[in-house]
Amino acid sequence: MTTTTYIAFLRAINVGGRTVKMERLRALFSELGLAGVRSYIQSGNVFFTTDEPDRAALTRRIERHLEESLGYPVPVMLRTVDEVAAVLAAEPFRGVEVTPDVRLLIAFLSEPLPADLAAPHSSPKGDFDVLGADDGAAYIVVHLKDGKWVTNDVFGKRYGGSVTSRFLHTTEKILAAARKS
Repeated sequence: MTTTTYIAFLRAINVGGRTVKMERLRALFSELGLAGVRSYIQSGNVFFTTDEPDRAALTRRIERHLEESLGYPVPVMLRTVDEVAAVLAAEPFRGVEVTPDVRLLIAFLSEPLPADLAAPHSSPKGDFDVLGADDGAAYIVVHLKDGKWVTNDVFGKRYGGSVTSRFLHTTEKILAAARKS
């Protein structure tokens, strides 16, 4: 049986008044029989190993347990360490000039973007550019306006899936932490 190390990117953790201590979050994952459970920073990044072969079933089981335990839905995007490493190795932001008003985001997707949201595209207000996307992520450049982030919902109601985003530099740190034993 193959053991896989996953990174669970969680949405709705420690935002909007929904506070969860990482110790509790790790315990909730451990209650599911997942091994080597660790977390990184307070934004809902959990690492664990499992021999569960069905990622979709595992995702549903984690989401159900979190909602039952916390009292609200917590969308979960599971990625293997190798998948996150491949995203970063592809350098999706190559050539983007980083300035104090630019933020680079990886938006982890629960399902691929529909054709009408195909990348690349820019927002009408010029506050973001979606540079590209694959089945599991979209690569977004956010342009701050007067130093403020004005982008709320990049994909709108046309996207029926769940999204949780991490800054590029944070994703690099998450991967490094996940690789540590």
